[in-house]
Amino acid sequence: MRTLPGLSFSLPASEYEAACAFLAQATPQGWEEDEIDGNVRFRVFFEEPALAMAAAEQVVLQWPEARIESLEVEERDWSEAWRQYFTPVDAGRFLVLPPWMRDKAPEGRTPIYIEPKMAFGTGHHATTALCLEAISELADAGHIRADQRFLDLGTGSGILGIALCTLGLTGLGVDIDPQAITCAQENVSLNDCDKLELSVGTVDAARGPFQIVVANILSGPLERMASDLAGLLAPGGRLILSGILDTQAEAVRRAYTAQDLPEPELRSRGEWVCLRFAKPAN
Repeated sequence: MRTLPGLSFSLPASEYEAACAFLAQATPQGWEEDEIDGNVRFRVFFEEPALAMAAAEQVVLQWPEARIESLEVEERDWSEAWRQYFTPVDAGRFLVLPPWMRDKAPEGRTPIYIEPKMAFGTGHHATTALCLEAISELADAGHIRADQRFLDLGTGSGILGIALCTLGLTGLGVDIDPQAITCAQENVSLNDCDKLELSVGTVDAARGPFQIVVANILSGPLERMASDLAGLLAPGGRLILSGILDTQAEAVRRAYTAQDLPEPELRSRGEWVCLRFAKPAN
């Protein structure tokens, strides 16, 4: 069986956004990440040794302090490997399950079926769970209704858009990564979700207004798109932002309050933050 070359490196959480930006350019296949002792460890595999070596050299140049290791892994049936390790995710009224656990969904919970693949969004990362909890709490409070329209920016696996569709909403999910849209389309089919339109693109692909806007991406793009996202939000609408480290939350908050949005509600899990804005009705 063929082996794939890879590398592992660890960085402080403050470098998370920069590392994700680097990896998004270095590998189209995605990467694994976890948190260990306040650092984030990244693992990524490549089709060719030369690609792994080039990526390792770039890591050393950009982060001399990074603890970097070479890896090898046997090429295998990754969908079968996921079956051994995937655990359901409990987030508000939602329970995220892989399709092979379809018969495990308990009554009284809203199941979301996600095929674990490279696209971000199985619910295991704190930012995805925070967004699902925000959607659940807004629905419980009557701020999310079936007659509303939503935008899911950086849709990844489609998980947040699917969650909103289970509440009866109709919306648009966009992502700059075509592979993510392919994964999202598969998950839309798994959930019999006919109310979510998917498109490759960014905020420019959206035509508002939207009553709900959710964007679980990175703090830098969120700051740069503050005017666009605030402008797409309908009066009385709700904006859910995540992918934000606690050290970045203040800068994101300022970017959006500068667009005449009121102070947000903040929820956190570990070092990750979700900001919830409510646009005035008038």
